[in-house]
Amino acid sequence: MIQFNKTLVTDDELPWEKVDPKIKRKIMSYNNDLMLVKVAFEQGGVGAVHKHPHLQISYVASGAFEVTIGGESKILKEGDVYFVPSDVLHGAVCLEDGVLIDVFNPMREDFVKA
Repeated sequence: MIQFNKTLVTDDELPWEKVDPKIKRKIMSYNNDLMLVKVAFEQGGVGAVHKHPHLQISYVASGAFEVTIGGESKILKEGDVYFVPSDVLHGAVCLEDGVLIDVFNPMREDFVKA
């Protein structure tokens, strides 16, 4: 069973994990059923098109992104939200430096290092 023990989390206590040269993330908190991840993009960063069995909802905390879900694309900016159903192809291109707050159900085991 995977379980994250912190319930009150401050941003500065968690390190960034480099995903690629223009993307980094922090796994803010999770349990087996739910995970919240902060993802920072530099302009031009690409969240490659992919799919996973997890439900995902994401909040654009800052910046601007072209988000594609199931072949439909839209430019989203600060305050906007997108929802990704299970096993639907999706991806994002960062148009302006920004941060996405991703929530997954269940948690992404592939994000947690053993």
